[in-house]
Amino acid sequence: MTPPNAPWPAPSAGGREHFPPQIKFIVGNEACERFSYYGLAGILVNYMAKQLGMGDSHATEVYHLFGTAVYFLPLVGGWLADRWLGRYWTILSISLFYCLGHGTLFLFGDTRAGVYAGLTLIAIGAGGIKPNVSAFVGDQFRPDQEHLLTKVFAWFYWSVNLGAAAAFLIIPTVRDHYGYKWAFGIPGIFMGLATIVFYIGTPDYIRKPPARPLNQVPSAAPALSPLEKSQRMRILAGILMIFSPIPVFWALYNQVNSTWVLQGGQMIPIRVGNVENPLFIIDGETMQSTGAFLVMIWVPIMTMWIYPMWEGLGWRPSPLRRMGAGMLLAALSFIVVGGIQTVMDHGVKLSVLWQGVPYIILEAGEVLLSATALEFAFEQAPAGMKSVVMSWWYLVNALGQFLIAAFTKLNDDFVHATGAWTFFFYAGLMFLCSGIFIWLATRYRYQQPAAAPA
Repeated sequence: MTPPNAPWPAPSAGGREHFPPQIKFIVGNEACERFSYYGLAGILVNYMAKQLGMGDSHATEVYHLFGTAVYFLPLVGGWLADRWLGRYWTILSISLFYCLGHGTLFLFGDTRAGVYAGLTLIAIGAGGIKPNVSAFVGDQFRPDQEHLLTKVFAWFYWSVNLGAAAAFLIIPTVRDHYGYKWAFGIPGIFMGLATIVFYIGTPDYIRKPPARPLNQVPSAAPALSPLEKSQRMRILAGILMIFSPIPVFWALYNQVNSTWVLQGGQMIPIRVGNVENPLFIIDGETMQSTGAFLVMIWVPIMTMWIYPMWEGLGWRPSPLRRMGAGMLLAALSFIVVGGIQTVMDHGVKLSVLWQGVPYIILEAGEVLLSATALEFAFEQAPAGMKSVVMSWWYLVNALGQFLIAAFTKLNDDFVHATGAWTFFFYAGLMFLCSGIFIWLATRYRYQQPAAAPA
C-alpha cells in the first residue's frame, strides 16, 4: 500500500519488469468511462436527427459542438489538477458531474432542454477526466521505467477502444429492444462503475502534489528561475508547433460518429438471424464498433511487430514519424470513403460492409497518431504541467470538432456541396496539413525538461 504523495517504490530485484499493479484500476476506469461516453455518442446523431426532429445537418452541428466542449474543457481540468487539486482528486470529484449528466439524459432526454443539460454536465465531467487519467497513468512509473511508457500508453489506448467497441455493439441493440431511455441509462450505470473502480485503487496510487495545494498560501509556492521559465517556454512553444496542424486529423476522424453513420444509413444493412426480427443489425451505427475493434487489433500489431520491424530495418519509429504516418493514412481513408460515396451517388446500392475498408485505414492512422501523441505529450511536457499539456492535446480534438461544425454550417449556407465532394474536400485538406506537420516535425528537437516533481 502506497500512501498519497509517497516516493517511488524501489524496483524489484531481478525478474521481468511489469506494469505497477495499480495500473489495472486506472485502465479499468478508462474502459468503463469510454463505454459510457461512446454508448451515448454512438446513438446521439440519429436520436437528435430523427427523434427530436433536428434533421441531419443540425444534428451533426450540435453533436460536434458537444464534442468541441468535451475536448475544450480539459484545459480547465488540467489546470485545476496541476495547480490546485492534483490529478487524483480532480478525476474523482469531476466524475460526479459525469454521472449526473447521464442521469439527466435518462430522466429528461425526451426533450431538447434535457438533452442539452445532460450533454453540458457530461462535457464538464469529461473535461476533468480526460487530461488527468492519461497523465495519472504516467505518474505510476518510476523515472527508470520510461521505456515502458510506449507500451502502457498503447495498452491504455487499447482499453479506451475496448469500452468503445462494446458500447457501439451493445447500446444500439438495447435501443432497438428497450428504447432510448435505457440506451441512455446503461451508459450512466457504466460511468458509476468507472468511478467505483477508480476509487478501489486509491491505497496503491502514486499521487503527485499540485503546484499550489489548496492548503498552501500563494506566497509559499516555489518560484521558477528566469532560466527555468525560458526553458519551459521553449518546450511549450515546440509542443504547440507540433500540435498546430493536427486539428484537421480530428475533423476527419470524428466524422465516423456523424457523416459516416449517415452514409451507412444509405447502405444495405446486414441482418443477423431472422430477417423480420433480427437478433442483430450491422448498419451505420453498429459499424462504429468496427473502428474500436480495429484499434484493439492494430495496437498489438504495431507495438509487437511493426515498430520492432521498422527498427530492424534501420528506420526508428520515433513519435513524430508515427504521428505523420497516421495523418497520411487519415487522408487516404477519406479518399476511399469518398470513392464509396461516388458509387452510391450514381445510384448503386452498396453493402454497409464496404465501410470496413476505410475503417481499416483510418484506425491504423489513429493508433499511429493518437496513442503516440499521449506518449509524446507526457514525455515532453515540463515538470508540473503534464496535465495542462495533456489538455492541449484534447484541445486539438476540440478544434477538430469545431471545424466539422463550422464547415457543415458554411457548406449548408453558401457552398451546398453534396455527396462525395464533401469527403474529397476533407481528404485534400488532410494531405495539405500532413505536409505541414512533416515539415514542422523535421525542425522539432526532442527536449528533456529539468527533473522536478510533476
